[in-house]
Amino acid sequence: MMNGFTNGIIPATGLTVLFDPGVSASLDDNGGEESAEPPSKVRKFNPFSNSRREKGNSSTPVYWPRDLLPKTIPYARVLTHGYDTHLRHVLDRPLNRATVYDIAWDFLVALEAERRHEPSRPILFVAHSLGGIIVKEMLRRSNSCQAYQSHFHNVFSSTIGIVFFGTPHGGADPRGFLRDVAETLFRAAGFSVNDQIVNTLLPSSERLRELRDEFGPIAHEQNWMIHSFQEESGIKYLNGRKVVEDTSSYLNFPRIETTQHIGRNHMDMCRFTGLDDIEYKKVAAVLDRITRTVCGKPKTTKTNSLSDDQRRMLIESLRFDQMDARQMSVKTALGKTCKWLLKRPEYLDWLDMKKVGQHYGFLWIKGKPGTGKSTLMKFALRNSQKMMKDQLIISFFFNARGASLEKSTTGMYRSLLLQLLERLPELQSIFESVGFTPWNTSSNHTWSIVLLKDLFERAVQLLGQASVICFIDALDECDEDQIRDMVAFFQRLGDFAISSEVRFRVLFTSRHYPHITITKGLSLVLEGQEGHSQDITTYVNSELKINKINLAGQAQIRRELEEKSSGVFMWVVLVVGILNKEHDQGRTAKRLRRKLSEIPGDLHELFHDLLTRDCHNQSELLLCIQWVLFAREPLKPEELYFAVLSGTEREDLSKWNPDEVSMSRIKTFILNSSKGLAEITKSKIPTVQFIHESVRDFLLKENGLRTVWANLGGNLQGESHERLAHCCLEYISAGGNFDIESPLRERSTKEATVLRQQVGTSFPFLGYAVENILHHAEAADVGGVSQKDFILNFPLPKWLKLHNLFEKFDIRRHSLEASLLYILAGYNMPALIRALPYNGSCFEVESERYGPPILAGMAMQSFEAVRALLEVQAAAQPPTSALRGLAKYCEHIDRDNNFTREFKFSRQKSAFSHAAEYGSESLMALFLLVSIEDIESKDKQGRTPLSWAAENKNAAVIKTLLATGQVDIESKDKQGRTPLSWAAEKGNEAVVKTLLATGQVDVGTKSNSGWTPLGWAARNGHEDVVKILLATGQVDVDTKDTKYGQTPLSWAAEKGHEAVVKTLLATGQVDVDTKSNSGWTPLGWAARSGYEDVVKILLATGQVDVDSKDNSGRTPLICAVQKGHEATVKILLATGRVDVDAKDNSGWTPLMCAVQKGHEATVKILLATGQADVDTRDIIFGRTPLGWAAANGHEAVVKTLLATGQVDVDTKDNGRWTPLSLAADKRQEAIAKILLATGQVDVDIRDIIFGRTPLS
Repeated sequence: MMNGFTNGIIPATGLTVLFDPGVSASLDDNGGEESAEPPSKVRKFNPFSNSRREKGNSSTPVYWPRDLLPKTIPYARVLTHGYDTHLRHVLDRPLNRATVYDIAWDFLVALEAERRHEPSRPILFVAHSLGGIIVKEMLRRSNSCQAYQSHFHNVFSSTIGIVFFGTPHGGADPRGFLRDVAETLFRAAGFSVNDQIVNTLLPSSERLRELRDEFGPIAHEQNWMIHSFQEESGIKYLNGRKVVEDTSSYLNFPRIETTQHIGRNHMDMCRFTGLDDIEYKKVAAVLDRITRTVCGKPKTTKTNSLSDDQRRMLIESLRFDQMDARQMSVKTALGKTCKWLLKRPEYLDWLDMKKVGQHYGFLWIKGKPGTGKSTLMKFALRNSQKMMKDQLIISFFFNARGASLEKSTTGMYRSLLLQLLERLPELQSIFESVGFTPWNTSSNHTWSIVLLKDLFERAVQLLGQASVICFIDALDECDEDQIRDMVAFFQRLGDFAISSEVRFRVLFTSRHYPHITITKGLSLVLEGQEGHSQDITTYVNSELKINKINLAGQAQIRRELEEKSSGVFMWVVLVVGILNKEHDQGRTAKRLRRKLSEIPGDLHELFHDLLTRDCHNQSELLLCIQWVLFAREPLKPEELYFAVLSGTEREDLSKWNPDEVSMSRIKTFILNSSKGLAEITKSKIPTVQFIHESVRDFLLKENGLRTVWANLGGNLQGESHERLAHCCLEYISAGGNFDIESPLRERSTKEATVLRQQVGTSFPFLGYAVENILHHAEAADVGGVSQKDFILNFPLPKWLKLHNLFEKFDIRRHSLEASLLYILAGYNMPALIRALPYNGSCFEVESERYGPPILAGMAMQSFEAVRALLEVQAAAQPPTSALRGLAKYCEHIDRDNNFTREFKFSRQKSAFSHAAEYGSESLMALFLLVSIEDIESKDKQGRTPLSWAAENKNAAVIKTLLATGQVDIESKDKQGRTPLSWAAEKGNEAVVKTLLATGQVDVGTKSNSGWTPLGWAARNGHEDVVKILLATGQVDVDTKDTKYGQTPLSWAAEKGHEAVVKTLLATGQVDVDTKSNSGWTPLGWAARSGYEDVVKILLATGQVDVDSKDNSGRTPLICAVQKGHEATVKILLATGRVDVDAKDNSGWTPLMCAVQKGHEATVKILLATGQADVDTRDIIFGRTPLGWAAANGHEAVVKTLLATGQVDVDTKDNGRWTPLSLAADKRQEAIAKILLATGQVDVDIRDIIFGRTPLS
């Protein structure tokens, strides 16, 4: 076996060893346990019988824990036990109707046999849903074997822990999960449901409560480590409710149990995308914690430890472009400014660790816009870095003008973590603590806010004696909700730091708004601070270069400037620049004072003055301002240069020649075009932004843009975006003439890379223009500027080629035949969809990844676009079209659907079939309505829209379809099923009534397998539908299906539908004792399944043969005995009409069946009748009940049989095997001793095959 894995396909049922480290080489240099330290065994209890790795809607594989365990805990042996809970195809007969308790016992026996040579090897169980109940029952049974079957007790005593996934400890809603979900998802594929298993999940199950009550004491006594994973999401079939609510999915054992949520629903909580799945990391951490309690750490290095390279890889993935852009762009304070802060009492108290209990390590500096908060913060940061060498200093400056990570707490946490882990490498172990392993580490990890906060909190908790000071600037430049969450999180860290004596301090700066209260902390307001005013004086004295005028004039100008500033540093900086320019032009002191008096004292009024001072290049100025304001992302200098040229000097657009248009020239161009209000950031990848956030505030919040450019009218943003869209269009026209081959080579190929680099270098703005042209057009239309002409003349073929060239992922490329409607649907552009002239249906399938435009919108979660598509579709229909009234179906189009980006349209199925598989009722209804033009079209399954509507409870749509008069209400699919058949199976009462009301349906119609609507309804327990069908008087109540030969009564009895059984019997038209193809009567089915009430009802008719035999000769009593249904056995015996010693075709009696299964109580019941032959033999082996009990290790049953005094203890079977021989061969030591103690056994007798004696 390569790497310890079993070869071949994993069997669907039974126990299978998946991985054994004892037969494999070390997985890597860090892997493997020393043989001196016994490895543990992990049992993965699989809730479904599928044994292969699954795949989702995309090519991405879906892994069960059993697929990932060998790499998560490579020192453990991994086994899986499959069992058939409820999913079996209808072609697979016979259906498994074993109970939880049968499965648990079979599991125990199989596990004991597998472990026999290592009975003390530790075990950890991992179980999902019903599997958890089976594990608990198995352990309970194992514990009960201590006295008489100690070999089974070893499983119990070796258990170290259990990991539960969504196990219904307190019971779950079976209709919600195993019926609504399993039947809905699998019925179409021909699957059926094991109702006996379903019934064990009922909250009222006495057996479940008994197990719960017994399990608690033994779990605590053994001190098992228990981890209960709970589902975080509900499912649409339960209207968003969870299958197992949190109150039922944990044991409430706080001393030994940990609970944790998995961010998925019940069915998906054990399915993962791989080792790097964030949800699986939770599982990996738990498994590692539990197994290490017995396995210890590997002898050399930690198995799950990351290498230095892997840690560096994770650390590098935290880094992002422009991470330090804002801090680098903030001007450094002049030499003598800002020092006042170092002497302020608030600042000194913040640094004083003796006073940390008063302020919990927080200082918050606030001030008006433009007062120099960021400059002050940068000074404090640099001073701390210089003067506090023993402190670990980390920082982040929010930047509202930057990219998304620059203005979000996600970016902040990534930056702070990166700094912390680089400067304190010993903290890098936190990666392992949240589940990172050598197998789930990548360089492009996607960081969630939850994971980042978890890592940061763990890092702070591990600081020990290290002291950390955190500087966070400009909180007001981040989303308010994010900041509120961040501040609350930091306060929790502060609470921890105080309680744990960890030295952790934080300095915030922000405007006065938004107002966020912190319970503990110091605050400092800049306005009115003497030191802040002195900083302005220092700055003016240093930077105002007016030394050519007399000293008195200089002093007067400086004094007037400071008085007029009102403490706003940004105003001072701008005015100093203006006065310096005036001075350099030879202006006198009097002229400078007049200029100063003309300059507005308000910062925003100053911005207005700067923008309107002259009329030179106003068009260029406006366009530059519009690009900096409304670009979807900050533009690079060269991008902005050509973006402005695209709207002002189109004739100059050509390939970029850096020798002619240097970066120095571009910088000058931007400075002049923006009138000095825009600057280039000092960062690794420079971008253009406003010199201060107050510029944006002036232009937008204070309506400055409209004030300066009154001709923009009322559609300020709309007209701006329209102009930007046309700039993009112009540049695409100029730069889109490259020879791009079709089809384009894969992005990763050398040819594609070279071409992309050539195009990007020659036309720097082209990538942005292609990616965002439609975004600006959409924003323009939303802003009230119609884009009908723009979208009508959109150069789609050229755009598609360029889009494919720049697209980062091959799967997101489009064919050159893609329609503009499809593109707009995927990009969620409802305004452009409405502007686009109608020339095709959004339901028309295209040669694209998602098929029709409407499914592209659904897959991309573009629900506004979907609504627009439907509105346009409806408007194009005749006034009488049903689509005209589709508004009611659009309202909830975004709910209850399973479409994701990973969805892929299959050419083997119709669009409607996809809608039925993935869509909500609203989407189904819409597809039905648009199918009216071809209302009888059939998909690959031969089903019509009416058939799908009947199955999916769309009664209103059914009426709409019927009203057209164009549907064949009796149309049959490839299974020979009509809409009525589907409606009856699903219990859709309203749909059934609607169909029957037409008077055009054949109520007794049969499918290819002979199933009638009544049969489907009866089988699934839909009492009301059964009554409706019977009331027509047109059904054959006793008709049989051709496959199994079962009547509706037979199916209802088998499934335990008591009410349906009574309803059918009340007709007086059923053969109560009818037999199926296998010879089973309704009584036989009910007895076999243990439905006591149904058995009683059938017996009460007086029309059943209690001893009727099936084709194998089995009576209802034999079937009930085999399955351990004691109550049913008693009911049958109480009739006085059963042959207690009846034999089947193999010579098996009820007693023999009970003995072979180990049902001790049933054995005693049968013996008590006095009618059972204790020494009867079966035909094939010639073995007595005692022989079977000895061979199967049923010690208690052996004692019960011996106690009768009627058994031949030394009887021989056909192979001359005696009970003693069989016990010895099976290593049943306890039973062998019991038999020897009778003194009636021949220890020297030899069997025929091997010639061995019992003791040889």
